[in-house]
Amino acid sequence: MRNGDIEVDNRWVVPYSPLLLKAFKAHTNVEYCNSVKSIKYICKYVNKGSDMAVFGAQPERNERNMVPHIDEITQYQTGRYISSNEAVWRILSFPIHKRNPAVFHSAVHLENGQHVYFTAANMKQLALNPPTITLTAFFALCQNDPFAKTLLYLEVPTYYTWNASRKSFERRKRGKPVDGQLHFPQIEK
Repeated sequence: MRNGDIEVDNRWVVPYSPLLLKAFKAHTNVEYCNSVKSIKYICKYVNKGSDMAVFGAQPERNERNMVPHIDEITQYQTGRYISSNEAVWRILSFPIHKRNPAVFHSAVHLENGQHVYFTAANMKQLALNPPTITLTAFFALCQNDPFAKTLLYLEVPTYYTWNASRKSFERRKRGKPVDGQLHFPQIEK
């Protein structure tokens, strides 16, 4: 089989790890997840929400071999389907939500390099006034708050919360601090 200029055959497939095969007496496939988002990949079936199924009960054909009138609105119900992954997760009492510590993802970009989503109607307005994001709000915070000037960008979530509706940082009043995480951009020249 060819993939562009590369010939792909069974040499590219790792069928098993001899060490794991010997240790567990079973074929074990291991994948290295090196991203911050790997927990979502590993637990994707738990985090995606429950599967739904629409089902209904219908009587069999009557003596004349006629199917009776079906009232779909009253007979059909929406039910929740729990997969084996979610069932085990809940049986073992792992947390499904409100994981601690919460993580705040801090945006990083070059000057005027933030992502802007626009339509034909608001294109000019957004080009002249790009939306405020966490990085630009951090710069505004440092201009107005002397304490914020002493903090690194990564330390701001420890002392401030992000107000998404106002697009600004507000001083924490109570609660636990949040760990900040930077997403490192791939800068192209």
